[in-house]
Amino acid sequence: MIYKFRIILDTQEDIFRDIEIEASNTLEDFHNSINQAFGFDGMEMASFYLSNDEWNQGEEISLFDMGEGDSGVRLMNESFLEDTVTESENKLIYVYDFFNMWTFFVELVEISPKEDGKSYPNLLFAHGVLPEEAPDKQFESQDPLPEINPDISDIEDYDDLDFNENWN
Repeated sequence: MIYKFRIILDTQEDIFRDIEIEASNTLEDFHNSINQAFGFDGMEMASFYLSNDEWNQGEEISLFDMGEGDSGVRLMNESFLEDTVTESENKLIYVYDFFNMWTFFVELVEISPKEDGKSYPNLLFAHGVLPEEAPDKQFESQDPLPEINPDISDIEDYDDLDFNENWN
């Protein structure tokens, strides 16, 4: 089967690419296709994140395991599109270059049979020019900040706080 995706840069301008790729490809193959379609050199760290209809960021699928020991991080080269994306779970967030935070919304738009004589992955359509720099992000917390307890906000006597001041 062939998955057709629309990959949209998170910016106010319309900048997107439509890519079709075999469902049996890995997310690393898809990552490489996205890099090629947008003109990145592919030398930066990247991750996919599972997402829901509200584009909330879920489980990470990383290009490399940067953790120590057995961290249990899913890796792109071990994760197949057909096992990750379905008609009902059809959204991903793709972040390329964690210093610049190029952020893309990825949506599966169609599943179709493979066409004989056609090579995949395939860039179907490109719209818009990638800006020189990644768009600025306005990071927002989904949880409100906790209220400060007024009983401890103006502490003058630290002797009653029950901690060892020689802790280091």
